[in-house]
Amino acid sequence: MESDMSSIETLLNGFRKFRELYYEKSPGLYRDLIHHGQNPRFAVVACSDSRVDPAIVLQTEPGDIFAVRNVAALVPPFEQDGLYHGTSAALDFAVRDLSVRHIIVIGHARCGGIEALITPPVGAAPKGFIGNWVSIASAARDKVLQEMPTASLAEKTDACEKEGIKSSLANLMTFPWVAEKVTAGELM
Repeated sequence: MESDMSSIETLLNGFRKFRELYYEKSPGLYRDLIHHGQNPRFAVVACSDSRVDPAIVLQTEPGDIFAVRNVAALVPPFEQDGLYHGTSAALDFAVRDLSVRHIIVIGHARCGGIEALITPPVGAAPKGFIGNWVSIASAARDKVLQEMPTASLAEKTDACEKEGIKSSLANLMTFPWVAEKVTAGELM
């Protein structure tokens, strides 16, 4: 097992490599991003899973996408309750301040958040913050369990991952400023 210092050194070496391969070879790009700000065309809602970094999966350059990452790539419905809404705040900024033209929701196979949703402990919901968060997609889970009662757990989870994306897309339209821009043809 790698020691904590060598783990940190791996990250530091990665940063050095980034500076060498990206920053030093394209200083103009970074100067423009610093001085003129970002102007991404895409907001991407993706899972926090370490295996599916949207910038790597989509092979984008810095400034191309505004990435919003959370467990299971979920978009909650619009709420104005005065509580903390990190995903909603990020989407608000992307749509109203950055004027992105597209919102993309990227789910993935073997999603731990969706697995927590579809296989909660017997007689209980998943514990902690995860249970409350993934409950955003409980209608997706309920649909899958109703339509596929005899399917294997893997098949149910796969279907729930797909239904979760549909749920997130539907929830996007509950945000008035998203719906307005979609209707006006300014956002897809």
